[in-house]
Amino acid sequence: MKSDDTLREINELTIALVGLSLSNEQNFPSTYGTKNESFEITVKNAASLTVALRNVSYRDIYESLLEAGCFNMKLLDGALVCLRYRFKGGEVIEHSLSYFPSPDLEHFQNDPEAYLSDDIYADIVSRRIVAFPIRFDFNADAGRYVDVDHPYSHLTLGQYENCRIPVCSPVTPLAFGSFILRNFYNTAFQKLSNELPESRFRFDRTISPNEQQIAHLVLTSLCSTPRN
Repeated sequence: MKSDDTLREINELTIALVGLSLSNEQNFPSTYGTKNESFEITVKNAASLTVALRNVSYRDIYESLLEAGCFNMKLLDGALVCLRYRFKGGEVIEHSLSYFPSPDLEHFQNDPEAYLSDDIYADIVSRRIVAFPIRFDFNADAGRYVDVDHPYSHLTLGQYENCRIPVCSPVTPLAFGSFILRNFYNTAFQKLSNELPESRFRFDRTISPNEQQIAHLVLTSLCSTPRN
């Protein structure tokens, strides 16, 4: 999967979520560099994303991103979706795909009847729900890679510093969107899945044999050739 395909998928995901009334505020991606050399697909005010790496409260992280408009899509419940990819020589070398749910679902949970008729809210009105961020990271730098402990591609849950669940490969934008909708907005996903675009591309497989022996994610059975 090349940079053109990736950019196209981000735009397809954005248009689909807006068209299905799942996003009420959005920023189309910005690009920098030359596609056959060093190329980045990023989000508005991307520098603000560094707040997610600081030792500050999740509410502060969320509000900083919201204030800066640093997101691709803002879903109707306030969740922010941020997608960033870097390419070199046409090949992906890094990505960070983040989902930041609103830290304050109280107004939904205090008056659930007002929202139950809307599919986007059906899965978040329970008082048992605890909002937490999700991030899929990929970095092709072999100097940073540590087998099992720091996989090339991994999933981090809830900002835990050492939570790195191996993922079979870098993740495409549409696969990421499908993962978020299927798992956190399942009522809407089941109703609208036929109208959501599907990823037609795959990134090369990066998971090691040792990483496959522990809990890991395979977002698609069509990951292609393993990395040497």
